Amino acid sequence: MSNDPTKRIDKWDTKYDTTRIKATLDAMRPSMLAHVQAQFVSIVSMEGQVKQTLDAAGVSVITYPFYLCFGREMWHMTHENEMSGESAAKEAAVLITKWTARGLTQAVLQAIRTDVFNVAAPVAP
Repeated sequence: MSNDPTKRIDKWDTKYDTTRIKATLDAMRPSMLAHVQAQFVSIVSMEGQVKQTLDAAGVSVITYPFYLCFGREMWHMTHENEMSGESAAKEAAVLITKWTARGLTQAVLQAIRTDVFNVAAPVAP
C-alpha cells in the first residue's frame, strides 16, 4: 500500500464512485428482490412457529426478541447454510449453549430446535 495519502484518497474516491455502485446495484436488484421475497415468507412463518412454542411454554413476552434471535440463527443455519443431520444437531447445541449463557431457558430453546426446525439433539460420543 502506498505511503502517499494523496494516492490513498484517490484510490478511495475511485473505488466509491456512487454512479458505478448504483449501476451495479440497479442491475442486481431484480434478482435480489426475488430472493428476499422468497426468504421473508419462510422467515415470517418460522417466527410464528417460534411464538407458538413460546406461548405453549409460558415464556414472558419481554423475552420473545431473544428467542426470535435464536430462531433466526437456527433458520440461517438450516436454510441459508443448508445444514442438516448430525452437523445441524451439533451446531444447534452450540447455539443453545450460547443463548442459555445469555439467560434463556434451555428446555425452551430445545423445544424450538425440535418443534420448529425438526433438528434432533446431537448423538453423544
